[in-house]
Amino acid sequence: MTQLGAQDLGIALGAGATVVQFSSTFCQPCRMTRIVVERAVATADDVAYVDLDVADHLELGERLAIDATPTVLVLDAAGEVRHRASGVPTLAQVRAVLASVAG
Repeated sequence: MTQLGAQDLGIALGAGATVVQFSSTFCQPCRMTRIVVERAVATADDVAYVDLDVADHLELGERLAIDATPTVLVLDAAGEVRHRASGVPTLAQVRAVLASVAG
């Protein structure tokens, strides 16, 4: 399992879960993903969210084998990667994953 911390992400981990989105500058699906994830996080308790530009975080992207944007990781409270997906998720998908990880 891969574990990430505040030093990797630049933000404190959420007490329930943390959503990490890897994006790229000219990625239209990344913008849509950001909207969906921000909406899900806004209605969840104790969930942190960070959107990282893969070009600005090359080492972390390589370490996590990020090969497409958007890629979304959901971490548990300890920073363990519990879910990984590429592409634009639905609001229901994000909420379901957050419930299973933070629940």
